[in-house]
Amino acid sequence: MPSVSDILYYTVHAGELRNIIQWKTWHDAVHTRKPEKERDTERQCFEYLEKTSRSFSAVIQELHPELLLPVALFYLILRGLDTVEDDMTIPISVKDPILRDFHEIIDKDGWTFDGNDSKEKDRDLLVHFDVVIDEFSQVKPSYRKIIKEITQKMGKGMADYAKLAHEGNYRIESVKDYHLYCHYVAGLVGEGLTRLFVESSLANPALLQRPYLQESMGQFLQKTNIIRDIREDSDDNRFFWPKEIWSKHVEKFEHLFDKKYTKEALNCSSEMVLNALNHADECLFYLAGLKEQSVFNFSAIPQSMAIATLDLVFRNPKIFHQNVKITKGDACKLMLESTQNLQLVCEVFRKYARSIHKKNVPTDPNFLDISVACAKIEQFIESLFPTQNPKAIALQHAGKPGDPDKEKQAALEREAKVDMMYSFAGIFLIILFVTVLMFIFAYLAGARLDIAASELIKGKFSRPDPEVAEQVRRKYDHGEL
Repeated sequence: MPSVSDILYYTVHAGELRNIIQWKTWHDAVHTRKPEKERDTERQCFEYLEKTSRSFSAVIQELHPELLLPVALFYLILRGLDTVEDDMTIPISVKDPILRDFHEIIDKDGWTFDGNDSKEKDRDLLVHFDVVIDEFSQVKPSYRKIIKEITQKMGKGMADYAKLAHEGNYRIESVKDYHLYCHYVAGLVGEGLTRLFVESSLANPALLQRPYLQESMGQFLQKTNIIRDIREDSDDNRFFWPKEIWSKHVEKFEHLFDKKYTKEALNCSSEMVLNALNHADECLFYLAGLKEQSVFNFSAIPQSMAIATLDLVFRNPKIFHQNVKITKGDACKLMLESTQNLQLVCEVFRKYARSIHKKNVPTDPNFLDISVACAKIEQFIESLFPTQNPKAIALQHAGKPGDPDKEKQAALEREAKVDMMYSFAGIFLIILFVTVLMFIFAYLAGARLDIAASELIKGKFSRPDPEVAEQVRRKYDHGEL
């Protein structure tokens, strides 16, 4: 049931409501999960997937049947690992060995963990982790090998950072350290998914020969989240913006949240956005190597959300005082545009790159670099889908004016305008017809239309007082004849 605030919001933002309705109505999943054919433990895994992340759960459940369970388990295993690492109430003496040995733990039948704080959101997943382990033992050995190797690498990295946090040194100093942190928490996910895609023959094996592409997929998402969540992370005493960047603009990290340093904070955030933007073209290159539609959708949706979020946070002072997110309506529009083909995804990137470029200001120290980064995205898209029409160029060289595609587009636009005029005319005639019918039925039912017309002519448009109404009735009521 929608809240009153939602109703008021969508009344003003009708376009976003339209996007939501279109997504609910027109989105047709490439593949549909069949719970009735699943084992009890398998269904339970998808229940935990739904609890831990509704957004990821939706796209995972539309994956090709070959990858459906392996990717779901991969997500749940990494979510379990992350739940241990995130919980600051777990002693480091308990946390460290779990993180480092988690790749072995997922082979231990019946293993569960109830040491998380009662307020931990995903605590229930670890309490019933034996269900995940049971299903993990059922997947193909080649998939298990990939998931275990990535879990081992990620667990080691998380253990190292957890140790730093325990020692009170959870600040990232250099851009190199920032890149390494994003590699452990997101780049490795990109590597694991790519290997699963290729192993299932649903992606081009050439992607494995270009590891920097899968790395950029993870880096782009993680860096966007870090920029967006600066206020929330700071409140939790977690600092992911590298000192090498913020120290160029303010003396203390806390100054970024002081309104006296708004200009400096915005320049700092724009440099963070620049750092993330440098991965955008490689993300599009990666998407070009995905052969199966559901795998493409699964990979493209988060990337489109990321570029839209970068546009939202770029030179936006709100990020230092509250958590900002793209609206549900905009998210539905992005999902519609990202689940069709690479060209439409490129148009999404082009649109938001242009929006970032438009908001870029010359007083920003990174003005030129940001302009170049946006131009680099456009240049890459142009190399994939040239806007120059070869037919038009041939006609120009032959001395023949006109572009066939433009003429066709103009004809379609003229036809659309005519259709719109006919539509409006039809609507007007229907309203007129219904209005006339209402007057006729009112007259036949005994309504005194002459009195109503007389009062309207006098300029009386509101409902009269009861006494005045009675006087008008007596004036026109002549009793029985």
